[in-house]
Amino acid sequence: MTTTFTQSLAAAWQKNDSLLCVGLDPEPTKFPAHLQGRPDAIFEFCKGIVDATADLVCCFKPQIAYFAAHRAEDQLEALIAHIHERHPGIPVILDAKRGDIGSTAEQYAIEAFERFQADAITASPYMGRDSVTPYLAYPDKGVILLCRTSNPGGSDLQFLDVGNGERLFERVAKLVATEWNTTGQCALVVGATFPAEIARVRSIVGDLPLLVPGIGAQGGDIQATVEAGKTAGGTGLMISSSRAILYAGKDENFATASHQVAQETRNAINRYR
Repeated sequence: MTTTFTQSLAAAWQKNDSLLCVGLDPEPTKFPAHLQGRPDAIFEFCKGIVDATADLVCCFKPQIAYFAAHRAEDQLEALIAHIHERHPGIPVILDAKRGDIGSTAEQYAIEAFERFQADAITASPYMGRDSVTPYLAYPDKGVILLCRTSNPGGSDLQFLDVGNGERLFERVAKLVATEWNTTGQCALVVGATFPAEIARVRSIVGDLPLLVPGIGAQGGDIQATVEAGKTAGGTGLMISSSRAILYAGKDENFATASHQVAQETRNAINRYR
């Protein structure tokens, strides 16, 4: 029987005692000198981070743009295959934030789930349910929809009143948790920079998993994030940190430095669970 994304995530929460998601956003200009100029530098750098932190995380989240911009999609494929082979049970979220009509979304779903073999994808809900349906056609995969994002401009649209005092992000949360999540595959993105909104979303969606970017380099507060977003069982969150972990070290021992920062971050999260 195939293990679903949500089952793998729940198992990783328990096995690694972790709500930490490590974002893989490789920037070659920031790599240690010994990797500079290598044709496989992106893969080798990310593999080093993955192998050093796999026992500390509940998932990994490669951001597709950081690979595609450097013509490194083949290295992304190899990286996800490496995670599945060497660290089975740790789900991989392809952070692509796709959002398009159904026929195009079908191609994006093939890209994410068949080409890259990701366990979940991030997507935009703003073209409606039919733009999300193609991802839901893969019952073992996760679909993580933008709800209340961590960027300053997120309020431009997400905080609009859609009637009776309901904000647009609240409407998205309600739709995803009820009408769209018929197969139990859905999760939501809610930024750590808005803990009050995390708490509001949690109150709407029950135990639906939340992907929470914005701690670390973006300044989100760990205590506020965990206390606002955790479920009654002390899980329910994928708290993402990227730059603070990826670039903790500057030399050949970069992976050891990333392990240390990841461990400190996981432990800080766990203090408030």
